[in-house]
Amino acid sequence: MPRSKIELLNQNIERGKSYQLNLDIAKLHTRTTIQVPIIVERAKEDGPVLLITGGIHGNEINGIEIVRQLIAKKYNIPEKGTIICIPVVNVFGFLNQERQFPDGRDLNRVFPGSPRGSLASRFAYYIIKEIAPKVDYCIDFHTGGDSRFNVPQIRINQEDPESLALAKVFHTPFIIGSARRDKSFRQAMHKLKKKILLFEGGKSNHLDTRVTQAGVSGAMRVMQELGMRNFKEELSRFEVSPEEPLMITDSKWTRANYSGMFHPKPILGKKVKKGTVIGSISDPFGYFERNIKASHSGYVICINESPIVNQGDAVFHISRD
Repeated sequence: MPRSKIELLNQNIERGKSYQLNLDIAKLHTRTTIQVPIIVERAKEDGPVLLITGGIHGNEINGIEIVRQLIAKKYNIPEKGTIICIPVVNVFGFLNQERQFPDGRDLNRVFPGSPRGSLASRFAYYIIKEIAPKVDYCIDFHTGGDSRFNVPQIRINQEDPESLALAKVFHTPFIIGSARRDKSFRQAMHKLKKKILLFEGGKSNHLDTRVTQAGVSGAMRVMQELGMRNFKEELSRFEVSPEEPLMITDSKWTRANYSGMFHPKPILGKKVKKGTVIGSISDPFGYFERNIKASHSGYVICINESPIVNQGDAVFHISRD
């Protein structure tokens, strides 16, 4: 929480000043240095330190866009405390529009990393060693993988009352109580006793205005809740549902029984009943079409938007509680 001295990457962060630092710990096989920009804003008055990250997966563009907008609109400038923004954590993947690091590893599966490990592992190590210990809270922005479009949602450790309270303040339609994935950034931050909200919305290599607005406005509400800045006027321009977010603790994927062209119905975020037709699969020649029915009742929190699916592919993610 409030502290008199903050040092990041050997730079003393003084009150009332702005900084752009560069995390530079690896080179490509061409010997080209890839720097990861870190934007730091510290208020004159002490307060919590909030880390906002996007692009841990290089092709999750919508998360990067949310952090970019927070910076471009100067919402990252606090009246109290310090805000650290890393819009593109995995610059390597972003350059290639790929999820992984150049070594083929998923950065979000190698935390806390190692100084003598793979390229991704070394990078994870320096984030945990140099940046994570200095922060109190974190908002980590993600999208669905591949063609899976997630309705805006916050994933938390449901046993943590403060994280749950902040998730409610963020105010996405759904809060997902999910287990921490082994060697993920969220698990590593939890072990350091940092409060972390993981935002999911949209899909890879795609921008969606509604997802972006949900992420930007949610981050502003959290900053306001933490006493870092009053966003009452700015938030009045955003539409927000009067309904409380729904808590989901159990869910299941409905899978394709056939291979073919996939035609989902527009039911993302809506409640469906068991047996309801929620899409269909057809052949490309007009001879075959089979309906997909909901295997159970619940809210649709993710839809696979791939136009072609194979038998067994996950197509609808539906809550079970």
